[in-house]
Amino acid sequence: MDAWQLFVPAIAILIPLLRLILFRRGDDGRRGRLPPGPPAVPLLGSTVWLTNSLYDAEPVVKRLMSRHGPVVSLRFGSQLLVFVADRRLAHAALVESGASLADRPSQAASARLVGEGDTMISRASYGPVWRLLRRNLVADTLHPSRAHLFAPVRARVRRLLVDRLREEHGEAEAAPRAVVETFQYAMFCLLVLMCFGEQLDEDAVRAIGAAERDTMLYMSSEMGVFNFFPAITRHLFRGRLQKAHALRRRKEELFVPLINSRREYKKNGGEPKKETTTFTHSYVDNLLDINLPEDGNRALTDDELVMLCSEFLVAGTDSTSAALQWIMAELVRNPSIQSKLYEEIKSKTGGGGQHEVSEEDVHDMPYLKAVVLEGLRKHPPAHMLLPHKAAEDMDVGGYLIPKGTIVNFMVAEMGRDEKEWEKPMEFMPERFLPGGDGEGVDVTSSKGIRMMPFGVGRRICPGLGIAMLHLEYFVANMVREFEWKEVAGDEVDFAEKREFNTVMAKPLRVRLVPRSTLE
Repeated sequence: MDAWQLFVPAIAILIPLLRLILFRRGDDGRRGRLPPGPPAVPLLGSTVWLTNSLYDAEPVVKRLMSRHGPVVSLRFGSQLLVFVADRRLAHAALVESGASLADRPSQAASARLVGEGDTMISRASYGPVWRLLRRNLVADTLHPSRAHLFAPVRARVRRLLVDRLREEHGEAEAAPRAVVETFQYAMFCLLVLMCFGEQLDEDAVRAIGAAERDTMLYMSSEMGVFNFFPAITRHLFRGRLQKAHALRRRKEELFVPLINSRREYKKNGGEPKKETTTFTHSYVDNLLDINLPEDGNRALTDDELVMLCSEFLVAGTDSTSAALQWIMAELVRNPSIQSKLYEEIKSKTGGGGQHEVSEEDVHDMPYLKAVVLEGLRKHPPAHMLLPHKAAEDMDVGGYLIPKGTIVNFMVAEMGRDEKEWEKPMEFMPERFLPGGDGEGVDVTSSKGIRMMPFGVGRRICPGLGIAMLHLEYFVANMVREFEWKEVAGDEVDFAEKREFNTVMAKPLRVRLVPRSTLE
């Protein structure tokens, strides 16, 4: 029997009374005002965890909401978790009272044990370090004027993506293959170049991708045990910690030479040693210019640089490739919508031998934007935002949210709410055109939330603008190059599966018919 299976009952026997006392004191006589939820027991938390995993909390929460309404609570150990699915309450909490929910929960013990600090934009506490890191990213690397400089990079990746799709799917006799791996590789190539300013060969790109994925998989599947009594479990499961440290060292071995190369590049006044592979700007360049005034005005350490680069790569790859797969699946299932989009592409780009849809072209394609928005509404890559932490006692929908509570927002539920959207489970891009029920929707949701695939408020995704550009640009070019058709006997299935994002449980397989010329 696994040592952990013996350990938990032993602890449950030794300290239930202490936990019970803490539970009673924690509500401070205000239990009646907390959001409704299932009963809780000492040590474990809510009784639903007896038969469910926190990793699969979404269906549990949805069942509770069908019974109690759009605000419910659960306990995990002694931590109170609140889930909100009402768009108006979400706007009041995240926009109107933004500072109260701008913080993040503390890093899990498992992350701290392997040296993952809080110097990351997505995880940092709300304060000066977070503001500095976010401002650096938004005002420079992702600013529209700077993003435009990466147009040659996107064009290069577009050619790579189209060539790979043609090789793998363009032959009539070829067996259909899942396209998601091609999407992931292409998007990762793009983010690697934007991050490090260097065009790497395929082996190097795949090595970085494997290091990222191996680390994420191991942390999510094997390290959760350290979040319970880490002072003890770190000794019981030393082997797991050693493996996690080895995976982290592997990332450092791959990243640090690339970071040092950019240091040399900056010292040389921005003169590339290899003109054909070195790009004039990168995310690392900006990071190397940062000094932390709250910590003696020091520069970022190599460990911090590695974490920030890792965050940049993962955030920009997984969500974009997942969204691309969902959107293209809908276009395969709905050929009339795909045809209408292709007609718009032809009308805006014409014939004349043009080999791609340019970034300037996509700015003048309203139906393309509607297709992308509808994909994000119906299939948001993340069904819940990264968790927020209440900085003070606050009111949400008449319920008390005590200071320190972790608050989660149900993105998919808001975008699929039948009270707000006509036929929400149908794919209808026209809803975002004039006269539709989504006309004028602002994905930043500053004035009101209808859908929030990028979050809202002070913690809104800093990559919103570049993500929309990438989705529109690559969707347009894939539709311009190929007619995407369903495979007989291997039809599109919209069943969902939770990985790092919500992905297709049955990956999309297609038959691609090259469009030889634009008519």
